[in-house]
Amino acid sequence: MPRARSATSALLIDADGVYDLGDFNDRLILGLKSTMSEAELHVLAGRLHGARRAAADRGDLRLTLPVGLLHDDEGRTVLDPDEEVREAIADVFRLFEQHGSALGVVRAFAGRRFPRRDTGVWAGRLGWGRLTHGRAAAVLRNPAYAGAYAFGRTATSRKVRPDGTVVTCVNRLPRDQWKVLILDHHEGYISWQQHLDIQAKLAANRTQTGARPPREGGRVCQGIIFCGSCGFPMGTSYRRADGTADYVCMRARSDAVTTPGCHSIAAAAIDPVVERLLLAALTPDQVHLALAAAKDVHQRHHRSHRAAELAVERARYEADRAERSFSQVEPENRLVARSLEARWEAKLAALAQAEEHLADLQASQPALPEPDRLKALAQDLPRLWHAPTTTPRDRKRLIRTLIADVTVRHVDFADAHIGIRWHTGAVDEVVCARRTNRTPSQAVAIIRDLLDTRTDAEIADHLNQLGLKTGNARPFTVASIRFVRAKYVIGSVRSDPTRPGEITVPDVARILGVHEATVYPWLRNGELPARQGRHRRWCIPWNDEIEQHWQQRVAAEPRIRRPNPNNEKGQAV
Repeated sequence: MPRARSATSALLIDADGVYDLGDFNDRLILGLKSTMSEAELHVLAGRLHGARRAAADRGDLRLTLPVGLLHDDEGRTVLDPDEEVREAIADVFRLFEQHGSALGVVRAFAGRRFPRRDTGVWAGRLGWGRLTHGRAAAVLRNPAYAGAYAFGRTATSRKVRPDGTVVTCVNRLPRDQWKVLILDHHEGYISWQQHLDIQAKLAANRTQTGARPPREGGRVCQGIIFCGSCGFPMGTSYRRADGTADYVCMRARSDAVTTPGCHSIAAAAIDPVVERLLLAALTPDQVHLALAAAKDVHQRHHRSHRAAELAVERARYEADRAERSFSQVEPENRLVARSLEARWEAKLAALAQAEEHLADLQASQPALPEPDRLKALAQDLPRLWHAPTTTPRDRKRLIRTLIADVTVRHVDFADAHIGIRWHTGAVDEVVCARRTNRTPSQAVAIIRDLLDTRTDAEIADHLNQLGLKTGNARPFTVASIRFVRAKYVIGSVRSDPTRPGEITVPDVARILGVHEATVYPWLRNGELPARQGRHRRWCIPWNDEIEQHWQQRVAAEPRIRRPNPNNEKGQAV
């Protein structure tokens, strides 16, 4: 049978011979050679990467250093000799400690220049530019500034795009998946604990992951308040006119189906309650009780750590015993020496593991602060809280250190139920008024007492002299006095203010058979002569002649508003 030949009758030639792609045996040989070559390349790459990994495990692999760090002539990592560069890097960490965010560092660096190291052809050359948010975040995240040697912080992966192209992505790995991490490898700008605190703060600032850090605004419960009806967070709605704010359920704002209890509540009704409970919880007596309870908890934890301490003591004894056995063996007896050395190394590894376990247990329980210092702080806390130099963000941070969240549920139209959950697990429940823009009860009582002896203007002046304000925190005026009288149904108990021969607007409307709203334009235009008595009540002179004149006018005007006889309230048709 004729052999099947390739479409192009191509021949391949190497050092071993000539191969015909149309021949089965030749194709088989080429396939085997290709597989063996690929395996050989894999072995070579593995050896190269192994040597690279071994150098990284020792901390000798030379990595690209960020700005502010350099390699000296001996290959060691040192701080940049340029003092301006060192101060710029140190200022980044100082400003982050002050502002608490990378964006705050960038804003504080406005107008200043920040160093950079060029790459490519000009690799290593020092340059200067503007500090951006990305560069600030990269400095804050880099463990090299904490004196740590980190290798394998990223991993590459390939993805196929919808258009079919294959791209390589670089992903940042979590700290527990780094290949190599050597602490105190070189001198740094901050300590390793400071680096861990910075990473925790950056993670708490990422709102896209669900975190709710303190933001701008003067409301202390912003970010930690939730709706008690649906469980959704409550946003803060500020009014530009007077600066007041409301906490509004975010679910009620969206298109989602809301529960009947999803409402808003005045921030001025919630914040004072939370502040009062916070300051009450930080009194010297409460601090003393908290310290006593914390001391008792630490004693219980110390007793639980006793087992780990005994395990470390036993492991240290066994390691010392293995060391003594290895030291007493003759050097010429290699078989015994190797066995004793291996056993010594195993005991040292067990000791290191026991010490690490004990250190983790002790680190989980930080040391107690000094009682005198805490008591002094508790005594000065109210003054510090209300000091003008204390910013709203500082108050929010203080509240978040003790309070986990605040939940609001409406009891009825007037009151709200507030649940405060502390980080200790304790819960406080308080009932407060939903709105604060109500006239003080003292002002309402004064208006009721002075109504029969003074005018509205005199009452307003008297309330302002007493320092009382309206529900909107404004001075009293004649209009606000009338509003309070109408809202709380405060009327004069004095006898009819009209003089003999005078009647009131309701009397005129009843006599003429018209609505009261029809009479007021006649009075304002002067068509119906009248005077205004106390509290600007209209007193209208009236006799038979005036009554006959207006009866004829009403009869001649068919469009005049007349009361509806079927309407008990006498509203116009």
